[in-house]
Formats: sequence, structure tokens, C-alpha cells
Amino acid sequence: MATSGQTLSRNGQTRLRPFEQAPRPIVGYARDYPSGHATELHRHPRAQLLFATAGVMRITTEPAMFTVPPGTGLWVPAGTMHAVRMDGEVRMRALFLRADAAAAGPPLATVIAVSPLLRELILTVCGEPVVWDARGPVRLVAALALHEIGRAGTRPLSLPACRDPRLARVAAVLLDDPSDQRDLAGFAALAGASVRTLARLFRAETGMSFQQWRRQLRMTEALSRIARGVPLARVAASVGYASLPAFSAAFRETFGTTPSVAAPRG
Repeated sequence: MATSGQTLSRNGQTRLRPFEQAPRPIVGYARDYPSGHATELHRHPRAQLLFATAGVMRITTEPAMFTVPPGTGLWVPAGTMHAVRMDGEVRMRALFLRADAAAAGPPLATVIAVSPLLRELILTVCGEPVVWDARGPVRLVAALALHEIGRAGTRPLSLPACRDPRLARVAAVLLDDPSDQRDLAGFAALAGASVRTLARLFRAETGMSFQQWRRQLRMTEALSRIARGVPLARVAASVGYASLPAFSAAFRETFGTTPSVAAPRG
């Protein structure tokens, strides 16, 4: 399973090969990971739907970074280079899809909403053997899962990557501390570029202004913290908001719901 100079570990290759070569259109893969577990960049010959019943996954592809909390899943087309990092203990329940079945999903890596029905379908498939009975009831579960994937809504949980070294220096600081309040003028010396150049680069590389990119970063980071059970007032401060009402308004504008609704139930 070569990956343009990078591979999974030998154990990882051996463990995943049956799922990547299964004759069935859709198979489930269940594995629990400790906090901080990470993979190198790699790719799979089949599409995946990465989903977790607990914990937050951070997935990096060449064009973007994705935050995937419970209630959402990341659709990863076959052959997409990606790296995964676990934010907290993660109970991953993923699907591998044969090429014909993968036509149900989006053409690009996308965060999708996982409805309660799709969640149960994923868990059911994950409870079956890799080569499940093609004439049994699982075929109906698989067909319904593909239908639900095809109709799933998308979620704004991606952040365009900053590849230019000047932008990358700014992004690294903000990823480490989303509450940093400096504007582009404050980052100019660190980046080694003028304010005008940085503003142009942000537009060219991300399709966003610096302010839009930072707001998206703050919202995705906030959702990750909320999913891990961090108190809302502390979340707001950690991503740069002086008050909970201001943070709640920005969160609602981005996700269409309030932070309290997004918080996990005890």
C-alpha cells in the first residue's frame, strides 16, 4: 500500500488489507485509539467514511484540515492522501466502500452530518464480518447506509491549508493559540512579508480573507473543545472571545445552532 514515499506501518497494512480488498460493497472497521494517536500521510485504494462515537478526529489533506466531532463523519475518496490525529480517546467506527458503492459519496473530502439512522447503520455494519452474507439482511442495511450517505448534509468543519511558508508561520501560531488577537500587521514581521502581501496570499491560497480564515479556525477549534466537554465560558476565551454572548452569536452564525445544543449530554 505505497503512498508516494510514505506508508502505514507494516501492522497497519496487514490489519487493513482485508477491508481494502473485501468483495462486499461496504464493510465496517471498528477500532479504539488513545488520545494523541496519529498516522503519517497515507491513502487507501477504497473510499472511507471516518466516524467516531466518541472523541474528535483531526484529519489533514493537502488542501485542507478537517475537524470531525461525534455526530459528523469525514468522507474520504479513494486515493486521497490524509493523516489522522486523535483529539482525546476516540472510538472510531468507519466504513470502507468498494468503487461502485463509493459513487454515493461526494467527489472530494467532505465533512457530512451523520444522522441517528446513519449512525445505527454504521454500527450495524461494523458488527458484521468483513465478508458478510451477501444474501442476508445486511445487504439491505448496506443499501440503506449508501442512501443515507448520498443524502447527508455537509458541515463547515474544514479549514483551507496554508502552504506558502509565510502563511504557514501565521497559521501555526493561530492553530497553537486561536485566541491570539494580532491582526495581519502584528504578524508581518513573523511572516516575513508585508500586510498587503499576506492579505493577497490568504485570498489566493484559501479563498478567504485573513479575518474569515481566522474565524473559521476559531469555530472549528471551539466545536472540538465543546465535543470534549470543556465548559462553554472557557471555550469562548480559548478561541478569542471576550464574552460568552459574542461567542454564542458567532457560533450560531457558523453552525446554525447554539454552543449549548452542540455540547455533549452527560
